Amino acid sequence: MRKITNAELGRPSAEEFAAMAKMPVVVVLDNIRSLQNVGAFFRTSDAFAVERIALCGITATPPNRDIHKTALGAELTVPWRHYAATEECLAELKAEGYSLWAVEQVEGAVRLGDFRPEAGVCYALVFGNEVLGVGQQAVDLCDGAIEIPQAGTKHSINVSVSGGVVLWHFFDRLWPLKG
Repeated sequence: MRKITNAELGRPSAEEFAAMAKMPVVVVLDNIRSLQNVGAFFRTSDAFAVERIALCGITATPPNRDIHKTALGAELTVPWRHYAATEECLAELKAEGYSLWAVEQVEGAVRLGDFRPEAGVCYALVFGNEVLGVGQQAVDLCDGAIEIPQAGTKHSINVSVSGGVVLWHFFDRLWPLKG
């Protein structure tokens, strides 16, 4: 078995990536404290062709050296916008027709493995603060919640790791884009 070189991977250029179809998913970051987590979300969003990222509240924005360290330039390829409040962002996305889903442990949450993203539906996935999770006011605006099942004692996964798990689930079911 031989490792494939970067040149053989056939990755699109930044210009080609900007022009290509994207997965109909907006990542909403609700008051994320860690710049490394923000950078990791940019890198994962680039990998899975996420439409854009909404950086809300205290979530830091590019350009930023610490975001860049983790994003490795993905902050230049994934469109983003900052909102003063997550609720403002969610109201705008709802008006645009997005289905809003908190990634959070709440009453009535759907287990990730049971959630079936539908082709033709645009999703906004809300990921919360490293300590407090998705704020209750944001949860109240969502159409539902998705929970990642866990077996350990912490009942918690790093927010950027949660992003990778959930975005892979969506990518696996929606890509290549269908209907």
